[in-house]
Amino acid sequence: MSQNIALVDDDRNIITSVSMSLEAEGFNVKTYNDGEEGLKGITTNPPDLVVLDIKMPRMDGMEVLSKLRETSSLPVIFLTSKDDEVDEVIGLRMGADDYITKPFSQRLLIERIRALLRRQQLQAEPANDEKSEETVERGDLTLDDSRHLCTWKGDPVNLTVTEYLLVKALAQRPGHVKNRDQLIDLAYGENIYVDDRTIDSHIKRVRKKFRNVDGDFNHIETLYGIGYRYKE
Repeated sequence: MSQNIALVDDDRNIITSVSMSLEAEGFNVKTYNDGEEGLKGITTNPPDLVVLDIKMPRMDGMEVLSKLRETSSLPVIFLTSKDDEVDEVIGLRMGADDYITKPFSQRLLIERIRALLRRQQLQAEPANDEKSEETVERGDLTLDDSRHLCTWKGDPVNLTVTEYLLVKALAQRPGHVKNRDQLIDLAYGENIYVDDRTIDSHIKRVRKKFRNVDGDFNHIETLYGIGYRYKE
């Protein structure tokens, strides 16, 4: 089945060229010319992945992402200008899963899209009646890769792909410390650079999501100057 991509950018040349390239690869593409229109369309008809420009009129990509992350863990790839490293970092801290710097190779964008969709599909295949071997249970925490589902005390915790991978990396070995470099490799792989503070921001968001379910949640511990661990 063809996968659906939402492309949000105010540059008509990018809209035209990228949508043609994606459609040639078998994707269904819905395009939006500004952030406000994009947010409305994505909310009404959620795609499988969003490609989102940062700088747009009416509503910029940061605000669109912020509003999306209130209710959705859809994979998001940012398009950012060459000189906007600050925007890249802030975007990743806000919950984007990847970014591409303009001007960019269409082939590179397509490969990033495929990689991110594969990563999510591996965690979203239909579950069998029996518990999956890829289910991680740690006390009140359950991580089910087959459905990309995280629950705490039976209640769902809505995590992005990156957040899910971070929680899984910590929960697989309770009591063992993971430093920030290890968590960056596990969450992003070697093809993307992020700084230490991006991981800190993700962990902060993860804690907030768990505390929205359980105000007493304190199982992700910070070891200052070292990294993080999941409490045994």
